[in-house]
Amino acid sequence: MNISIITVGKLKEKYLTLGINEYKKRLTSYAKVEIIEVPDEKAPEQLSELEMEQVKVKEGERILAKIAVDTHVIALAIEGKMYSSEQLATEMDKLATYGKSKIAFVIGGSLGLSDAVMARANDTMSFSKMTFPHQLMRLLLLEQVYRGFRINRGEPYHK
Repeated sequence: MNISIITVGKLKEKYLTLGINEYKKRLTSYAKVEIIEVPDEKAPEQLSELEMEQVKVKEGERILAKIAVDTHVIALAIEGKMYSSEQLATEMDKLATYGKSKIAFVIGGSLGLSDAVMARANDTMSFSKMTFPHQLMRLLLLEQVYRGFRINRGEPYHK
């Protein structure tokens, strides 16, 4: 399986980079994992609704340019479906069983995802009703993907 995590912005925090690299290493026996960073749109701190939408559109165009036609896209969004770890594992297994070998998880920037990216998504997923930093979501997502592979193979993993 080929898993891409398409995300807005560069990761700056060393502690997150260490965790992400650890899970990428653990995942090598299960899948090919690639993290694709697209540049965030520079914008002032205070934005009007129109300016916020323009930022999301520009970031969205960059995201969509990285998604192949045959890729199953799961957008991370606060309004998305909430899965248990076991449910996510089952969904990943179903995708693999039905020939969806390319999966892209999309993490938007600080303003979220554009309507065009949401329209391209085959599915949405939420980790919580709470808001998390988009950089932290990379680590959380990789851990859950790793956990999902372990669950699907019946391998032990801490609860």
